Amino acid sequence: MSLPLLKLGAVLSTMAMISNWMSQTLPSLVGLNTTRLSTPDTLTQISPKEGWQVYSSAQDPDGRCICTVVAPEQNLCSRDAKSRQLRQLLEKVQNMSQSIEVLNLRTQRDFQYVLKMETQMKGLKAKFRQIEDDRKTLMTKHFQELKEKMGELLPLIPVLEQYKTDAKLITQFKEEIRNLSAVLTGIQEEIGAYDYEELHQRVLSLETRLRDCMKKLTCGKLMKITGPVTVKTSGTRFGAWMTDPLASEKNNRVWYMDSYTNNKIVREYKSIADFVSGAESRTYNLPFKWAGTNHVVYNGSLYFNKYQSNIIIKYSFDMGRVLAQRSLEYAGFHNVYPYTWGGFSDIDLMADEIGLWAVYATNQNAGNIVISQLNQDTLEVMKSWSTGYPKRSAGESFMICGTLYVTNSHLTGAKVYYSYSTKTSTYEYTDIPFHNQYFHISMLDYNARDRALYAWNNGHQVLFNVTLFHIIKTEDDT
Repeated sequence: MSLPLLKLGAVLSTMAMISNWMSQTLPSLVGLNTTRLSTPDTLTQISPKEGWQVYSSAQDPDGRCICTVVAPEQNLCSRDAKSRQLRQLLEKVQNMSQSIEVLNLRTQRDFQYVLKMETQMKGLKAKFRQIEDDRKTLMTKHFQELKEKMGELLPLIPVLEQYKTDAKLITQFKEEIRNLSAVLTGIQEEIGAYDYEELHQRVLSLETRLRDCMKKLTCGKLMKITGPVTVKTSGTRFGAWMTDPLASEKNNRVWYMDSYTNNKIVREYKSIADFVSGAESRTYNLPFKWAGTNHVVYNGSLYFNKYQSNIIIKYSFDMGRVLAQRSLEYAGFHNVYPYTWGGFSDIDLMADEIGLWAVYATNQNAGNIVISQLNQDTLEVMKSWSTGYPKRSAGESFMICGTLYVTNSHLTGAKVYYSYSTKTSTYEYTDIPFHNQYFHISMLDYNARDRALYAWNNGHQVLFNVTLFHIIKTEDDT
């Protein structure tokens, strides 16, 4: 119990005791509880000090009655013991009344203090309840944040498992290399230094002959498409990713361009492994937004279609600026002649073993596909071929060895349905199926160095292997 409540209880107890004492004491002091009225049978003689008394009587000359009366003394009550006690009692009662008044004032003040404390305690109780609710809310929020972080970490588990597998393979490779080194050392000791040098020269000669043989391989004809191999899942449903077919063997940079419009950011990764893990090495902010997903990186530069135009842009990654731009005459743009899936895919830029190409449609060719070979430096059209295949009926297309291959759809059941050779200016209908694993292809481009098709399949970055039919050149063909 608080201090103000204790004070209030003490005051109330004191007032009760005073009331009880007064009810018992006052009657005895004034004689109300012991004084009895005299009966008529009992006569009490009153002394001069206690009442009025006739002392003598006579008549005056006029016959009037003259009496001598002795009056009681004036200070009779002052000498009465009970009166004195009553006066003292009255004084005490007055003092006690004043004390009670003071206590009453203090009690009212303490009562107001108690009311104020009650209000404050109610406020504190409400604050404690709010703090408790806030604590639960904060705990729920922190728990949700931890849950989200754990969700972000879950995709890393397969990567870590792959790293563990790779570490085991590396250990095995080290062991095999160690064993092979020991064998080679033993062979070298057996055949001698001179024989080892001769063997090394024979290996170099064989490698040279193999390279010469590879140079004699003519451009191949597409025979089969296998796969796909899913490299990564990222981005929106539409986008493009690519490598440079003219890059050196040590240069395996990957470029990533998400979405088909309203974007200018190109992300670069040093290798496929960095691309898979998300280890971005550099970001480029292009001066213009691109249209579609049919871009190409060729000899260190990015070639793309400028948004809402038929202008082709050449952007150097090393220099970080635009090197050339040129309008593709009569080419439709901004979903006038797109592929079947739309997405501003009117102008498709691509590269193969021969060079840089642009595939598009014009009103002059009735909306059918036009193939143009471009100068990689100036973007001038070197030569064009008009086909009879409607651009809007094509799912995607790509160039291999100067031949354009066109798919009939971007959805499930798609296949390479049509091809056009720029070497012979002839076409043929083909039937080369491939597995559209994720049901929606928005980018399909051939890379001559990797001999593979790069595709963006509904937010998945995938690779298809291609089988080409090659003819080896003879001396008579040269």
